Amino acid sequence: MINKVLIIAEAGVNHNGDINIAKQLIDAAAKAGVDYVKFQTFNSKKLVSKNAQKASYQKANTSNKTESQLSMLQKLELSKDEHYELISYCKTKNIKFLSTGFDIDSIEFLNDLNIDLFKVPSGEITNLPYLRKIGELKKPVIISTGMAEMKEIEDALNVVLKSGSHLSDVTILHCNTDYPTPMIDVNLRAMLSIKEQFEVNVGYSDHTLGIEIPIAAVALGAKVIEKHFTLDKTMEGPDHIASLEPNELKAMVDAIRNIERAFGDGIKKPSVSEMKNKTVARKSIVANKPIKKGELFTKDNLTIKRPGNGLSPMLWDKVIGTKASVDYQEDDLI
Repeated sequence: MINKVLIIAEAGVNHNGDINIAKQLIDAAAKAGVDYVKFQTFNSKKLVSKNAQKASYQKANTSNKTESQLSMLQKLELSKDEHYELISYCKTKNIKFLSTGFDIDSIEFLNDLNIDLFKVPSGEITNLPYLRKIGELKKPVIISTGMAEMKEIEDALNVVLKSGSHLSDVTILHCNTDYPTPMIDVNLRAMLSIKEQFEVNVGYSDHTLGIEIPIAAVALGAKVIEKHFTLDKTMEGPDHIASLEPNELKAMVDAIRNIERAFGDGIKKPSVSEMKNKTVARKSIVANKPIKKGELFTKDNLTIKRPGNGLSPMLWDKVIGTKASVDYQEDDLI
């Protein structure tokens, strides 16, 4: 499934329910060079009950502290027509559209749209009917694991596999669902534990401030990076504050692509770019003083200096005690 790091720019609900802002987010994601721009597909009434309260981070980042989670989400829904419009717009910008479905109806709708991979959000990792539906699609699937223990990850993985998904098509993302995530809670090594235990592609869904943690995740072997982004962190809405602005998103993408190029083939050998420095930086055996033909080479009349286009100093022991075949002046290569 994955030959390079797949970078997903998570627009999420940062469009604030405005299709024009959603298109501006697509513009920013395309300019940054990500692979996918991802939104969220849900029916608020099927997602949360009318009595569900907002999460603490949602309360902190929205002006209406008393509204229900349902009221907040209803203002952030994308209609079916808006999905069609955004998919068409993505095609004009040469970027792939992706959306996370939060209920079975939304999953079926996205499948009808021919979405080429499906994302299980952290909150659905214990939703058996939802996971079964994802597996039945037999398409590549990415599973986020915020708030999950290893046993819960194992159970979710088993459901999608038994329902039809292939292990080679599954990527599991380490994740922390606090917005923003404190650095002390990132636990990036957990991504490696997931990889080792389940023998699966892994990645990282990031909610920290800044770009260094996703970059570190790639260096550790992440195959997928997901990161929230926004047009402006000061905008009203639950996720803006923990999102990257367009220039930061571009910097993250550039850094990840540089790391990809830097991985190489793992074979330790001189690179083409450094060969020109080999004779300059290395040293040779040279005369430390004038030496006459027939004179023995000794530790006193020889030394080691740059450049490195003469006898290697690794031959020092073999040269000491032999006779000079010609006259040498000081600093002549032997």
